[in-house]
Amino acid sequence: MRKGILIPLLVIAASSEAQVSLKQFEFVNFSQVNVTDQFWKPKIDKVATKTLEACIYQTETATPRIRNFERVARAKGEEHEGIFYDDSDVFKALEAMAYSLKTHPSETMEKKCDEWIDKIAAAQQPDGYLNTWYTLKGLQDRYTDMSMHEDYNAGHMIEAGVAYYNATGKRKLLDVCIKWADHFGAIFGPGKKHWVTGHQELELALVKLYKITNNIAYLNLSDWLLSERGKKLAKGYTWTDWKDTAYAQDVLPVKEQKEITGHAVRAMYMYTGAADVAAQTGDTAYLRAMRTVWEDVVYRNMYITGGIGSAGSNEGFSVDYDLPNEQAYCETCASVGMVFWNQRMSALTGNAEYMDVLERSLYNGALDGLSLSGDRFFYGNPLASKGQHQRREWFGTACCPANIARLVASLGDYIYAYGDNAVYVNLFVGSNTSFNLKNGPVGLKMETNYPWEGKVKLTIDPVKKSVFKLFLRMPGWMYNVVAPGGLYVVKQEGDDGVPDHFDPDLLVNGKKVEYKIQGGYLVAEREWKKGDQLELTIPMDVKLVGSRPELKQDHQRVAIQRGPLVYCVEGTDNNGKAWNIIVPEGTTFETIDYKVLDESVKAITAVVPVVTVGEDGQSLKTERKKIIAIPYYAWANRGKNEMQVWLPVRINDVKVNY
Repeated sequence: MRKGILIPLLVIAASSEAQVSLKQFEFVNFSQVNVTDQFWKPKIDKVATKTLEACIYQTETATPRIRNFERVARAKGEEHEGIFYDDSDVFKALEAMAYSLKTHPSETMEKKCDEWIDKIAAAQQPDGYLNTWYTLKGLQDRYTDMSMHEDYNAGHMIEAGVAYYNATGKRKLLDVCIKWADHFGAIFGPGKKHWVTGHQELELALVKLYKITNNIAYLNLSDWLLSERGKKLAKGYTWTDWKDTAYAQDVLPVKEQKEITGHAVRAMYMYTGAADVAAQTGDTAYLRAMRTVWEDVVYRNMYITGGIGSAGSNEGFSVDYDLPNEQAYCETCASVGMVFWNQRMSALTGNAEYMDVLERSLYNGALDGLSLSGDRFFYGNPLASKGQHQRREWFGTACCPANIARLVASLGDYIYAYGDNAVYVNLFVGSNTSFNLKNGPVGLKMETNYPWEGKVKLTIDPVKKSVFKLFLRMPGWMYNVVAPGGLYVVKQEGDDGVPDHFDPDLLVNGKKVEYKIQGGYLVAEREWKKGDQLELTIPMDVKLVGSRPELKQDHQRVAIQRGPLVYCVEGTDNNGKAWNIIVPEGTTFETIDYKVLDESVKAITAVVPVVTVGEDGQSLKTERKKIIAIPYYAWANRGKNEMQVWLPVRINDVKVNY
């Protein structure tokens, strides 16, 4: 591992075309953020060991994923094993490994990456094409079916190539990606053949390739791919796997879309790519469309966990307000995609409401996909279970393990940002970084025990006294559980009686300072000097949350939330049962220190009505008992058992299964 390497911008085909960025701020790259957080660092460490060990084992030994590349290189007429999109899992794992090398340097891990990259490069065709499925089954059929993930696989390869180059300075995989992109761009584009990406991903990857190479052709190709959607394409380029093109968001042009449809992960990757293109080109039409679609997702189609895609039939969206709990699909990859998209929307607008949704998805819907041990996974993330759900070592379609691994490994990407002589704190994660502002470098250190406690302390270290703005996100869950107009509302105030319009004290060196509120941020502008300490305390009261009446599945039910975390009741903590508990509005809660296996958490207890079976074995009786609720992300780590997020407020809505 080459430590402290400085990687220059590759300049391959610099453009003279002026670009007008829409970005309000730029996120600090994870490689420039040292995460020290008590909550997240152990998870990042576990991904670097247990999770990546599982990915490597499954890729090399338990499944044929890497062997397919070896078979292509041997060119001896061997058969392809597995599924046509398996290449992408290799690339996602490589990307996660690259991120891990930045935070956990390892010669062994780097050697493994180089070994895989050699095999990938050896499988590339002379013209740049790279896909093990079609190369082994017959190159004459390539690019004849838009649903076959050739572009999706390549998009993940590009993301891995850029990540590995950034981590090590080695460009072998990056050169493979450039050769592939040039090959693809020679076939498809304005005046060439039409193409719609079957599973979106290439769009956002091409923007990453543009940013590392400064080759405008890749940005233009991404923009063109987005423009191809919503057109009735020429014969020969058809969807063969499905007839409903809404499944792939291919009914209207992207700039005209107003509703969320189809496969959730495809949608998230597409809108992330559209945001990336808009950020580079200044095309406001993308931003207007994405805002409308975002409101449709968040206000009518998002679970309280930040999970999306309720239907298993299409791994995606059905109709508005159709959010079943036990049957919820909520693919882990879709929540990861929500983190990607909302980060981009936050940067484009400077509005903290996108970070609110990102935080919700990150701490609940996405994190739930990774076990506490780091080597078991959820593909879907239901909000209720009668004991039939369990975490698994791997999946036939194994997109989720490497996806959650690359997200956690690159967590630093989402914490800090900088703008016009301004510093932004977007997530409350113990860490340190530095910024190069107009008047010189500024170091920043954050100390916090979030999400368990609400105190946040920042130490600001400018090289010299300097005036700049410091933006601190005010979490939306303090006022409304989701942005105004959303599905969920707070049913009661916490025990401390915090009003909806909480006006916190902001302390610098122990004294109150003035601030203003802008776009969901507290903004303090002053002359900062080395060693200044800013303190903010965010109230961590327990909230009962209800849903809008349109959400029939949660009628007369409440969910429990504390800070950014959604809670659930699990049978392991409640005499084996979770479907017999009633939580009336006005219930008093207590927060306690608790352990789920080795994970230290804040659990929530209350004495509430619990329905039990009478001595005759048939009649029901209600008793008041103490219950324990744990953070949703921690459930299903202690074996199969019952679980519920949404709890009835009256006995008539209890369904007891004995």
